[in-house]
Amino acid sequence: MTDIVEAAWRKILGTAEEAGRAAERSPLQDAFTELVRAAHAEPRLRRLQPWTGMGELHFSRCTGFRPTWDLLYVGTLDDGRYYVEGPHRDSPRTAETGSARAAVALVVERLPPDCGPAFVGSADELAAYEETRGR
Repeated sequence: MTDIVEAAWRKILGTAEEAGRAAERSPLQDAFTELVRAAHAEPRLRRLQPWTGMGELHFSRCTGFRPTWDLLYVGTLDDGRYYVEGPHRDSPRTAETGSARAAVALVVERLPPDCGPAFVGSADELAAYEETRGR
């Protein structure tokens, strides 16, 4: 794991833990904290660049801005359950589950075999690199 990826995970874990300790936390915050912990516990996901937005945890195969959008991601539902979608916003929902671990397992199950560690650079730089390697 690169220092960049490790730092991103530390930041997301810290933010989730802090929100989970807030006096006025919501079930969504508790669910998201559980999700981040479950994802971080998976070695294959820990090698990828995590990023968050809209109550979702995403995984990128690169560390730079403009992440890859080619992996499933997990979000929280209003009732504290989870959904798995992707890799794109217009992709159909893959699943809904009451367990963060089950949601994370679905993502891991659908990772390409050679996924990770995260490439240091942008998605465009990763694509150019992969092109030179015949992928």
